[in-house]
Amino acid sequence: MPNDGHGPRQMTNTPHQEDRTLSILEPPGALAEEPTVTLVVAMRDEAANVERCVASILAQDYPSDKLEVWVLDGGSSDGSLELARSLVGDRPGWHLGVNPRGIQAAAWNLGIQAATGDVVGILSGHAEISPSYVREATRALRRTRAEMVGGPVRAIGAGAVGRAVARAISTPFGVGGASFRYLDREEVVDTVFMGVCRRDTYRRFPFDEEMVRNQDDELSYRLLDAGARIVCSPLIQSSYRSRTTIAGLWRQYVDYGRWKVRVIQKHPGQVRPRHLIPAALVVALASSAVWALLGSPGVVAFAALAGAYAFGVLVASGAAARGLDVRSAAVLPLVYPVLHLGYGTGFILGLVRFRSGWASGSLQRAVRSLVRRASS
Repeated sequence: MPNDGHGPRQMTNTPHQEDRTLSILEPPGALAEEPTVTLVVAMRDEAANVERCVASILAQDYPSDKLEVWVLDGGSSDGSLELARSLVGDRPGWHLGVNPRGIQAAAWNLGIQAATGDVVGILSGHAEISPSYVREATRALRRTRAEMVGGPVRAIGAGAVGRAVARAISTPFGVGGASFRYLDREEVVDTVFMGVCRRDTYRRFPFDEEMVRNQDDELSYRLLDAGARIVCSPLIQSSYRSRTTIAGLWRQYVDYGRWKVRVIQKHPGQVRPRHLIPAALVVALASSAVWALLGSPGVVAFAALAGAYAFGVLVASGAAARGLDVRSAAVLPLVYPVLHLGYGTGFILGLVRFRSGWASGSLQRAVRSLVRRASS
């Protein structure tokens, strides 16, 4: 699907139709020392970021004749498409396409189907990769023989709020088990940011296009269900532009929580107790607040719970504020509750929205998984 230089190529959408998960994964085949690689960039309204994303790809220390790039635009209205067209131009191996569905999962599936590289990496238009990203990712695939690899992502923020958000989402208190945000050693993990796989793996495990959010999370769980290994290596470095407003951050984490419910419904065996903690916090605070309206015992209960949480937020904020400017540090105590309460609220909304999405026996499997993991 070459780019003829006269504009974006209209690509046919190939929705995720059937579950292609295999009960047993075949061992990964041998990988050349410098395999051909395709990077698939999904973007929509990324005029502020896509130039940096493209520049980071051009700066790779990997042989350019072994690197293919697909940039898929999901209906941008901010000039992103025109900017991407000027950046892609007639570069050998670079292609610009249109993603009619607009969502990242669809863009990545389109790019994976068009890819000619032996290895495929997915990117977002607001991400930037280090010069050694492709080289280290292919080395990790070859060295670990894992089905998917990725690296810890370094959050970058603009302005006081953006810097505070970037710092908060890089701490265990902020994002809990999302260890790909702060790992400093190579580990087997549940999921990674912008996974890199052999092309055959991605084609056998396409992204589920129902998932507007958490699409990479859902695919990782499908791999885990099939017995795959996912490895996070600190040598595979990238950065991510975090939200710069409290309102935008709230919407993002409400969405994350909402769609996490759908991921659990599809993969009940992968649920962890930590996935429920933000929702439990929201329920506890809300119920104790209602109880407080009925009398002094409720007031004591609410004050104790809210006070304990506020103390934890202040302690975590103090630890995370080292090196931050004063304005950003002052915002941190607000950012942490937005992360936790936004995600928890979204999870509760997801339980309502997707209440009919539990397959036969899936809720029981989720409960058994929680009990097993909590007791281990």
